[in-house]
Amino acid sequence: MPTKTKRPRSRKKRRSWVWRYRRLLYLFGLLLFTALAGAAYVISQIPLPKEAAGQAQTSFFADSAGNQLAVLHGGENRVPVTYDHIPKVLVDAVVATEDRTYFSHGGLDPVGIARATLADLRHKRAVQGGSTITQQYVKNVYLGRERTIARKLKEAVIAIKLERKYDKRQILERYLNTIYFGRGAYGVQAAARAYFAKDVGSVTLPEAAFLAGAIRSPVAADPARNPAVAATARDRSLVAMVRAKYITSAQRFDAEHEPVASGAIVEAATTYARPDKGTQYFVDAVRQELVARFGEDLVLRGGLRVETTLDMRAQIAAYDAVYGLLNRVNDPAGALVAIDADGRVVAMIGGRDWATSRVNLATGTAGGGGGRQGGSAFKPFVLAETVREGYTVASALPGPAKIVLPKADRGRDWEVNNYDKESFDRLNLVDATAHSVNTIYAQMVTAVGPDKVVDMAHKLGITSPLDPVVSIALGTQNVSVLEMADAYLTFSQQGVQVKPRLVERVTLTDGTVLEDARPVRTRVLERAQADIVNYALEQVVDVGTGTGAKFGKPVAGKTGTTEKYGDAWFVGYTPKLTAAVWMGYASGQSKSLLGVHGVPKVNGGSLPATIFSRFMSAVAKNVDSGDFAKPASFPGKLLPSAGRIPPGSTTTTSPPGPTVPSPSTPAPVPSSTPAGTAPPSTTRPKSTTTTGPPAPSTTKGGLP
Repeated sequence: MPTKTKRPRSRKKRRSWVWRYRRLLYLFGLLLFTALAGAAYVISQIPLPKEAAGQAQTSFFADSAGNQLAVLHGGENRVPVTYDHIPKVLVDAVVATEDRTYFSHGGLDPVGIARATLADLRHKRAVQGGSTITQQYVKNVYLGRERTIARKLKEAVIAIKLERKYDKRQILERYLNTIYFGRGAYGVQAAARAYFAKDVGSVTLPEAAFLAGAIRSPVAADPARNPAVAATARDRSLVAMVRAKYITSAQRFDAEHEPVASGAIVEAATTYARPDKGTQYFVDAVRQELVARFGEDLVLRGGLRVETTLDMRAQIAAYDAVYGLLNRVNDPAGALVAIDADGRVVAMIGGRDWATSRVNLATGTAGGGGGRQGGSAFKPFVLAETVREGYTVASALPGPAKIVLPKADRGRDWEVNNYDKESFDRLNLVDATAHSVNTIYAQMVTAVGPDKVVDMAHKLGITSPLDPVVSIALGTQNVSVLEMADAYLTFSQQGVQVKPRLVERVTLTDGTVLEDARPVRTRVLERAQADIVNYALEQVVDVGTGTGAKFGKPVAGKTGTTEKYGDAWFVGYTPKLTAAVWMGYASGQSKSLLGVHGVPKVNGGSLPATIFSRFMSAVAKNVDSGDFAKPASFPGKLLPSAGRIPPGSTTTTSPPGPTVPSPSTPAPVPSSTPAGTAPPSTTRPKSTTTTGPPAPSTTKGGLP
């Protein structure tokens, strides 16, 4: 009986408590429902934020044959690939390691979150991640790594919305293209290249397991730093793959016995896509050009596909020609630029080793250094202007060892000396060019005017600023190797200037074309005028100072040597290919080219001409390089002599033997020479000071 009387009282008491607080409980439930419904409504109305973080893509440079030349990235090496390009073994490894229920959950994994929470509580620290792959993607791309409750709630909401917008393959593709793997590599393609020097489609099971294991701690798991940590991370992924039934225990056993710190993994980052044979200088020149045109962000992070003009066969030949010869420890530096008939820079040697010096000696100030004086290699610009002014190259002028041009140097008398005090009889302009006679070229620049020579040089392709001073005829102005090659290219193209270019085509990853280059041509000289200049420069190689440049094909060019042998040049060309060669010390002209490889005084006709010949022999000897058109006549007015021979300095009569026929003595007022005049003779002129061909000449205090 007492028991029966107690039970009704207990029920009544409980019913009374619920009844007593029924309104409060109802209100609380109503408020909770309203809050959840309101939150759900607000969430449903908020669109997905724009993908803002971590979407930079790596840009690729290719040579003219389409082979990869270099990769550029602004701190984030990222190469997106499609899901179909990612091997199944890598997908399995990542899913098993990071989110085993990925293909079945809706963006969140409550069981995984609970399991991770319990593990963290048990160890009193974060030991297990509870985020799904979708949540990791949201964190990486949309939200960043701030750790707050608000950010976690936002992450969950966006993850659910993503799962409704994209299918599993699309989300996983995005995730695998954005996750960081260490070594600056974002995404599986960049990671495969950074660690294994291979395409992601070729990764093996041990490699896939390593990449999956490295996701949580990519820096700590780098095999080059911590091979033990890397092996632990890889083996953890292999265990997860067995549990998920993606691989067998036997496959796991075999994979675990692969050395995780193999040479390929450790060294791939430093060897992958590493340019060779001086291509680093070319790549940097392309980078600078593209940054100036499109901006640094697009070049380094925009995933550009850049087809360059570099011909690796020509580049290798150029590097071997320059540094196969200048191969000793204390040898000077060398530079070479080769341009084809359409303006493509097919080879560029800007220095010996990019790792040692990043100053590009081929591009002058644009390459981080300065230009170099051109020496007598500048004389063809004076000759071109002389011909354009209507003077005939049959004009004969005295070539004494020393000459004074009254008030020619901005009102002051200008004294000019030939190399080694050589003295020549009267020479026509072809022979004066072939033997680089300073005293005759001083008279030429005085006659046509240095301002017009500056204008001609700029039209031919020289872009550096030039001062209109008479010494410009002797190469006192700073120019780059690239400029000189381009200017001489104008001669090879019969007077048509072709703008040099390093890039053929630039596209975005979606195929959008940003640039599709075509030759840009401008006529500077009439064809007949260019033919005359070419004829004169052919004689330089045939019988003059540039005979060392011969390689069995028609070739024209000019030597150049600066004061005190600070720089030496040879710039030459066939009708299809032009190459400029420079050598000197990178520190400047303070150090002379004396005794290099046993040559007492290195001038343009010695080692630079040899380098040119070696290069051309390698790239053009077995190719039809064409021939130069021969001028039918040398029309025009006679060029007057503008100087006076100082007392004690005379021109002498040549010894018996063949001489250079000269036209009649020019009158004070130039007269015209009838068309049809035979080409001037190119027989070696006799001199009172030498019996062999003269080396490039110099001026007093000036340049050859």
